[in-house]
Amino acid sequence: YYYSGRYQDVIDLATTTLLATRAPLLIAPAMNTNMYQHPATQQNMATLKTRGAVFVGPDSGRLACRTVGPGRLIDPMTILEACVPLLRAEKDLAGKRVVITSGATHEPIDPVRYIGNRSSGKMGRAIALEALARGAEVTVVSGPSEVAIPHNVKLVSIQTATEMAEAVASLMHECDIFVAAAAVGDYRVDAPAASKRKKSGKSLELRLVENPDVLALAGSDRKNGKIIVGFAAETDDLIKNATAKVKQKNLDLIVANQVNTPDSGFGSDTTTAAFVDSKGKVEELPNMSKGDLAEMLMDRVAKLTGAR
Repeated sequence: YYYSGRYQDVIDLATTTLLATRAPLLIAPAMNTNMYQHPATQQNMATLKTRGAVFVGPDSGRLACRTVGPGRLIDPMTILEACVPLLRAEKDLAGKRVVITSGATHEPIDPVRYIGNRSSGKMGRAIALEALARGAEVTVVSGPSEVAIPHNVKLVSIQTATEMAEAVASLMHECDIFVAAAAVGDYRVDAPAASKRKKSGKSLELRLVENPDVLALAGSDRKNGKIIVGFAAETDDLIKNATAKVKQKNLDLIVANQVNTPDSGFGSDTTTAAFVDSKGKVEELPNMSKGDLAEMLMDRVAKLTGAR
């Protein structure tokens, strides 16, 4: 809600709400930049945080009063998503550290062009939100993506597969669960041009070399009972290819998803997938939203953490 009044009135009203309802209180501040940055406002916000209130925002930019700076109301969808962890009763991943790869990778041809893929980042985002709602501490290593990560998720931005491999290697020692949902390019250009390539009337030949295998890298680090989950984006032989990857890359579970139909794959809000575990057990799933698939996946991950 919007409230305009004295600082102490605001803090008293918020505290009364917390005590009366015993429900989580989320506050999305929106005000003039000078008011937001005023020591009294910052002190009152700190007091409310110690009493259990959760803050989201504010955003920064040009305000209605023509001031430029922090104080803009953050996007309403971000506010709604910030409520999800507060309202989720089941916290079966509380205390767990989850690292998720998401989005595409772009391999430069020159400073202007690149080799990439059609990954939108929607699946990785859905998994991050579900893990966050279950109480986990979530880090997303993301390449170029069409969607923003959820509020309160740590973001590590990368562009290339090599950068993703380096980021994952630096995070693996401190995570309990690793989920590789990114579409990582298998190849990169051997020697990208330092300046933009111009047309010459001739064919252009590029030499491609293999990229690091990010999922295999994670699968080789199985210390302290880590849970490793992969994704296999396939156009043919879905189950066969996924089953082979589980064994080759030392995974606990792989999500095999079809990527060449209108209602499944890159950019779609829905997907057709199957779970294949380390023992070769296959569970084929109907077409569903990526949010529903993320929930089912985290159910299985939570069970695995209990078994460990």
